[in-house]
Amino acid sequence: AVTTNQTGVAPLLVNGRPLKAINTFYNKQRSRLQSQLKTRNNQPSSKRLIFLTHKRNCRVENYLHTASKRVIDWCIRPQIGTLIIGHNERIKQCLNLGKRNNQQFVNIPHYRLIEMLTYKAQLKGIKVIITEESYTSQSSALDRDELPKYGEEKPLFKGKRLARGLYKMGTNQLLNADVNGSFNIIRKVIPDVIDQGIKGLPFNPVVLDPLRMTKLSGF
Repeated sequence: AVTTNQTGVAPLLVNGRPLKAINTFYNKQRSRLQSQLKTRNNQPSSKRLIFLTHKRNCRVENYLHTASKRVIDWCIRPQIGTLIIGHNERIKQCLNLGKRNNQQFVNIPHYRLIEMLTYKAQLKGIKVIITEESYTSQSSALDRDELPKYGEEKPLFKGKRLARGLYKMGTNQLLNADVNGSFNIIRKVIPDVIDQGIKGLPFNPVVLDPLRMTKLSGF
């Protein structure tokens, strides 16, 4: 999710399902080909497997390029001058989402996406700040919960995540979980951003499919 406190600007939710579909297809086909290779001649690879991997990498690269461009375009329209990106180097080592979900997550090149966002933002004169994102998915941004770092004492949070995609605030209002996390990432760098006033539309995000949307009229 991409959020701002600028007047009248709705949060942007980038649909990650196309990327997940690419990885799901790739993992299934790779598993099938590897099983055939092992059964027939115990070879570690083949031309078909190499081509499959190359095709998957090209599709992922295309998705990341398109998604990052859409994000920067979203920043340009309201003249956003700073892009704050959350990054956690420990996250892939600490995941415990189940075998299938872990495989999907690790196959997503998060650092590559950050690289693309960074250089495209800089080309447009947008400052980029990369920050750690500990507890950003658990803390309630609009309730102004504390935001400690990993290793520090964990506070009691006013809100809670009900399910993937949904966060319940201390006031019982429901907010998109990714929007809540995105606001918290901003708070990591600008702690008083909520006190400055949320002039955007935090409860009405716009969903973007990078591979289908070609115009920004929906923003």
